[in-house]
Amino acid sequence: MNILIVYAHPEPTSLNGSLKEFACSLLESQGHNIRISDLYEMNFKAIADGNDFRERKNPNQLNYLSEQMNASKNKSFSQDILLEQEKLEWADFVIFQFPIWWTEAPAILKGWFDRVFAYGFAYGPGAYDKGNLRGKRAMLSVTHGAPNLNNYGEYGLKGKLEERLFNIQHEKLYFSGMDVLEPFIFPSSAPLEVRETYFEQYKNRLLHIFEEPTIPFHPLSHYQHGQLVDEFRRDQPV
Repeated sequence: MNILIVYAHPEPTSLNGSLKEFACSLLESQGHNIRISDLYEMNFKAIADGNDFRERKNPNQLNYLSEQMNASKNKSFSQDILLEQEKLEWADFVIFQFPIWWTEAPAILKGWFDRVFAYGFAYGPGAYDKGNLRGKRAMLSVTHGAPNLNNYGEYGLKGKLEERLFNIQHEKLYFSGMDVLEPFIFPSSAPLEVRETYFEQYKNRLLHIFEEPTIPFHPLSHYQHGQLVDEFRRDQPV
């Protein structure tokens, strides 16, 4: 299978760098084809602006979504966007490797989504289970600085971790039609003697990424006027 790793951390010797290399080595040993988008090493441009288009539908006023649709039709994005979109088209599975900084992904990854998951390419007019990236799988591999996962949860100091990741897992990946696996979470403050256990857990996840069930997000058919229909509210995922 073709697997793309989108990696967002500035230090190659960091925990995130180790997880990226670990995944690459293991998956290649299983016969998968691997490509990596190392956003910091690429000096990937995170700011969405008019320079993202080699030709403009309206050169006098920038309507970014309108220009994205035009560029999706005409393949007139800037070369760095076209290259990332080609990687996405090639990939069967995408792993996003990044740390949680100030409750969110690094800005460079947000910019990658802004520019690469373009209107007309990743979604539109269909979205969610009708998005343009249907048939592809995705998983977040995330590090965080909390002492342990007990800091997260409904009564945890930092709240629910799934709420932190909802904007990526549901509103970007699932919105674009992708099937999303449960994230792999690695506390970066874990002592060295415990880290081996987390790497073993990650190994087990990576060996089964094409068989593992995906997060059962509600399809659009379960909603009416933007609200979940009553019959789907009980014992259902949000």
